[in-house]
Amino acid sequence: MRAPVSWLRELVAIPADQTGRDIAERLIRAGLEVESVESIGAGVQGELVLGRVMQVEELTDFKKPIRWCQVDVGAAHGGVRGIICGARNFSVADLVVIALPGTVLPGGFAISARQTYGKVSDGMICSERELALGDDHDGILVLPEGSGLPGADAREMLGIGDEVLDIAVTPDRGYALSMRGLARELAIAYQVPFEDPGSSLADLPAPAAQGPAPCDSEDLDACALFTLRTIVDFDPAAASPNWMRRRLIACGMRPISLAVDVTNYVMLELGQPLHAFDLGKVQGTLRASRARSGDVLQTLDHVTRTLDGDDLVICDDSGAIGLAGTMGGALMEVDESTTAIALEAAWFAPEVIARMARRHRLSTEASRRFERGVDRTLAPYASARAAELLLRFGGGRYLGMTAVEAPDVPNRITMRSALPADVAGMPISAETTIELLNAVGCMVEVSGDDLLVVPAPWRRDLVDPADLVEEVVRLVGYERLPSTLPAAAMGHGLTMAQRLRRRVGMAMASRGAIEVLTYPFVGDEQLDGLRIDASDPRRSCIRLANPLSDEQPFLRGTLLPGLLAAARRNIGRGADSLVLLEIGAVVRGELGQLTVSPGVDGPPSGVQWAAIDGMLPDQPTFVAAVLVGEAEPAGWWGPGRATDWADAVALAEAIGGALGLTTQRARGSDPCFHPGRCAQIRVNEAVVGVAGELHPRVIEALGLPERTCALEMDLDAMIAEVPEVRTAPEVIAHPVAKEDIALIVPDEVDCAQVVRALREGAGPLLESVRLFDVYRGPQIPTGSRSLAFALRFRDSGGTLAPGQASQARESAVAQAERACQAVLRGA
Repeated sequence: MRAPVSWLRELVAIPADQTGRDIAERLIRAGLEVESVESIGAGVQGELVLGRVMQVEELTDFKKPIRWCQVDVGAAHGGVRGIICGARNFSVADLVVIALPGTVLPGGFAISARQTYGKVSDGMICSERELALGDDHDGILVLPEGSGLPGADAREMLGIGDEVLDIAVTPDRGYALSMRGLARELAIAYQVPFEDPGSSLADLPAPAAQGPAPCDSEDLDACALFTLRTIVDFDPAAASPNWMRRRLIACGMRPISLAVDVTNYVMLELGQPLHAFDLGKVQGTLRASRARSGDVLQTLDHVTRTLDGDDLVICDDSGAIGLAGTMGGALMEVDESTTAIALEAAWFAPEVIARMARRHRLSTEASRRFERGVDRTLAPYASARAAELLLRFGGGRYLGMTAVEAPDVPNRITMRSALPADVAGMPISAETTIELLNAVGCMVEVSGDDLLVVPAPWRRDLVDPADLVEEVVRLVGYERLPSTLPAAAMGHGLTMAQRLRRRVGMAMASRGAIEVLTYPFVGDEQLDGLRIDASDPRRSCIRLANPLSDEQPFLRGTLLPGLLAAARRNIGRGADSLVLLEIGAVVRGELGQLTVSPGVDGPPSGVQWAAIDGMLPDQPTFVAAVLVGEAEPAGWWGPGRATDWADAVALAEAIGGALGLTTQRARGSDPCFHPGRCAQIRVNEAVVGVAGELHPRVIEALGLPERTCALEMDLDAMIAEVPEVRTAPEVIAHPVAKEDIALIVPDEVDCAQVVRALREGAGPLLESVRLFDVYRGPQIPTGSRSLAFALRFRDSGGTLAPGQASQARESAVAQAERACQAVLRGA
C-alpha cells in the first residue's frame, strides 16, 4: 500500500514538523511494516511549467515521425517556444508539462536548448516516466483542462516533493490497505482526534422518480451485503480532476477514465472495492451468485476464464459478467460511450474470494482487500462517496440505491480486564485497555472485572481475548515491554538424543558428507518419481492448507525427495562428486482434531498436553544421504573409483557405529532402490533403514547421474536402541586363532544368513567373521557362488586349547550346511 503523506495529513492532524520518515517510525512502532519512504519526482531540479500547445507541424523527412511544436509557456518564461517531440498522444490546445532549459530530470538528464532535426528544441515536453511520477509509457502527460494557466509552476500541481510511504500489509491487517485505516493508526500514534471518513453518508441529490436498477444476492453466506447505486445522463467524456489523478499515480495506479478513477480513488481512501457497470449493457437484475461450472467469462484483462462451480460471480440474465470482488467482465466495461452507470459495492466472504483468486491465478487490488477482510458495514458509505464524486465531475442524474443484506450478528468477546497486564508482564490499567480498544473501533462494556468487547466491523481478525491482548500491547508499544532473560536451570544441557544426533552429523562430516537442510514439502510428481505407491507409509502425507507451491502441497514422509533435488541442483552447477547428508523430521500418519484450546495465562495442563500430542501425527527423526560421482578421486597415485552401493551400505554402518550400535545387513526390497543392489539395515533384528543404489527408473525420472546411491534410516529408532549406560569395549590380551573357510551356497541365500549361521554354530569363541571374497567360475555349480570368510577365535578367559578353534570352525560349517545348504569348498 502506497500512501502519500499529504493525503494522510488531510485525514488526521499530524504535527507539521513530522517528516515522512518520522511518520514511518510511528507506524513501525504500531506493528506495520514500512518498506520505504519515497519522494515524488525525486531528482527534478529547475523549472517545470505548464504549457499550452499552440501549433504542431509534422516533420516527415526523417526515419520516424517527428513533431515541431509551438508551446506557450507564459510571458514570464519567454512566451511561445519551439520544442521537438516524437510522441503523438497530444494535440493542439492540450495542456502539457514543460521542462525549460537548465532543468535536470531524474537520472541526471539535463535539459538544454539544442539543434536537432533541423530545428532548435527550446525545452522538453515531459511524460510521467521522465518525471518519475509513474510508469506510464503511452506518451506525453496531458493535463485536464482547468489545471492552470501557461507558465504556472507545475511542481505543486504534480505533487513533486510529496513523500510517499510504501507499506507491506500483513494478511491480518486488511484495514491498513486504505488511507482511512492508516490515518486511524496515526491518530492513535500521535494521540490526536480522528474523524472517520467512512462513518457518514455523502450528500447526494434526492433520487429521481425513475427508480434505481434492481440487485440481489443468491448466496447470502458468500455475499452478505450487495448494494447498487444508479446514475444516468453521465458525461462519458468528463475528465478526472488533476488532484485525483495525481493521488492515483502516487499510489501506483494509472488514471484511466473518470468512472474507473473514482472507484479506485474511493477504494484507496476507504478500503472498499467498488465496480462500475455500464447499465446500458446489463440485462435484467444484477446479482451475486455461484457460477455454473464450465461457463466462460472474459475478464477486463482480456483473458477468457473457465468458471468453477465454487466461483462467486456477478451476473445478469445473460449469465456471468464479472468475478465477484476480483475483476469485472469485458462485456460490461465502462467505455467512452457509457452514459448510465450501475455502481456496485458489496461485502464478500474473504475465504470465497481468496480461493477464487488463487484458482484463477488472478490477484487484484480488489481481491487483496476482500480476502483480508473488508468493513462489513462500509459498502453503502463508500458507494455514496463514489456517487457524489461521479455526479460532481461527470454530471448526470441520481436514481437512488437498491440493496440486499443478511443479518449480521457481531462477535462478543469476554476478557478479564487484567489479562493484558498479566500477559505483557507490565502494568496496564483497565482504563488504558478500554481507551486503546475504543481507539481501534471496538465497543467496550465493563462488567465487574470483565470487559465485554464487540470488535469493529473492519477488524474481523479480533476473535478471542488473545487477539485483544495483542492489540493492546501493540498500541502500548512493544519497545516498552520488560526484557527478562530466563535463567538456565543448573546441570541441564543437551539431551542424550541431541548429543547422539550431533555425533552422527560429526561422524558423517569426517567421512566427507556435507549436511544440508531442505524444504519439508513434497508433491505427487516427486513421490511418483521415487516409485512410492499409495500403500507405502511414506506416502501418507498431510496436505497443507496453504502450500507455498501447488506442486508441493504435502509434508514429507521421507527425506529423499528434497535431498535428491539438492543433489541434482548441485550437479547442475558443476559439482561432479558429492555426498549430501540430512538429519530431519518426517511426518507419518494423519492429523487429528484439536479438542482443547490452552489459555495464555499459564502452561497447558498434562491432560491438555496429551490431547495436543494425540492430535499430531508421528514425526520421527530420520537420517538420509545421497552419494554421487567418485568415492576415490583419480590422481598421480592412480585411477579413481566410482561410488557404488557398497559405499552407501558402509556409510549406513558408520552411522550405527557412531551410535555405538552393531548393525546387520540383509537383502533389501525397496521400490526406490535397485533390486539387486539394496541392503536392509537392522539393529537387534529390527529394520531401521535401507541403503544401496537407486533404481534405474528413479534415476531417470529425477534426472540424476547413473549409479546414484542413497540411504535412509530411522534415527529415532536407532537412538532408542542405544543403552543408557555403556561400557568400554573389553580388551583381551590372549592370542587369536585365525581360520579361513570358503562355502559354496545357492545364489538365493543371503550372505547375512550365512554369517548368522556361522555365528550360531561357532558359539562364544567366535570373535568376528568377515566376508573377504565372492567367486563365481567354472569350479562353482551354476546358480551358486563361493563365499570366503575370515573367522577369528579367542577365549576371554585364557589361551585357546589345542583343537578348540578347529572344533568351533567345524561346528560353524555344520550349522551353515544345515541352515543355508552350504557346502565346504574343497571338501
